[in-house]
Amino acid sequence: MDTLAAARPIAPPRSWWRRAAILAAVIVGGGYLAVLAWVYRYQELLIFQPDPLPAAHHYVLDDVHEVSIDVGGATLSALHLQLPHPRGVVFFLHGNTGNLETWFTNTDFYRAASYDLFMLDYRSYGKSGGRIESEEQLRNDVLAAWRTLAPQYAGKRKVIYGRSLGTALAAGLAAEVQPNLTILVSPYCTMGELMGDHYPLLPSLLLRYPLETCRDAGRVHGALLLVHGEDDALIPIRHSEELLAVAPQARLLRIAGAAHADVHRFTAYTDELLRALKSL
Repeated sequence: MDTLAAARPIAPPRSWWRRAAILAAVIVGGGYLAVLAWVYRYQELLIFQPDPLPAAHHYVLDDVHEVSIDVGGATLSALHLQLPHPRGVVFFLHGNTGNLETWFTNTDFYRAASYDLFMLDYRSYGKSGGRIESEEQLRNDVLAAWRTLAPQYAGKRKVIYGRSLGTALAAGLAAEVQPNLTILVSPYCTMGELMGDHYPLLPSLLLRYPLETCRDAGRVHGALLLVHGEDDALIPIRHSEELLAVAPQARLLRIAGAAHADVHRFTAYTDELLRALKSL
């Protein structure tokens, strides 16, 4: 009996399990805090995905002029389609990837609508210098570009267009300058809400770029067109529905079968944009 008793495993004391649980919690908690610290410090890497171009890059486009805009500590690159007698201009703020080489396309659409097209690359995108460091800086850059452009179109129609990331910037600019028409394609209500959609374990307080589209859309007095793909998994159409709630004058065009990156390929999109531009 003594031999059998001696062969039984000895259970560790409860204090050992308690210490092991505390150690595991510390390790997991420390890792989580490290992730939070990284996200707070380097969130630009998550939000902005620029594709730089060499300074010597040459855009080959008919009746399109390359423009340089001096802002604090950097020079922004922009392209400007200029028609002989345009009805107005579309000031286009693009999404978070690529550059003007990939975004400044379908110029024939704007020619058919008789509108000039102006599009800039944010800092570090394309041939633009510097790097994005804050939301205030980003919004100031957009405003500086607008102030460079707008005086050329006195008495003509002015349209502010935002796509994806650019929708918050477009709504903020529109609330300040009140254009004839604001177009938001694949918009989000706030970056914090969008982050919650994809990273529910990350607190929105980490965000240094709240980018509150809903707040600014509610301050836009003129016509506001929302366009959203019904199959958009990156920015669910619920965000556009929330924008409708704060901007009663807005209209929402739902594109059946469209996801996030292909909305512009649908005839319903181009037909509605052409109708909206020509009706101004």
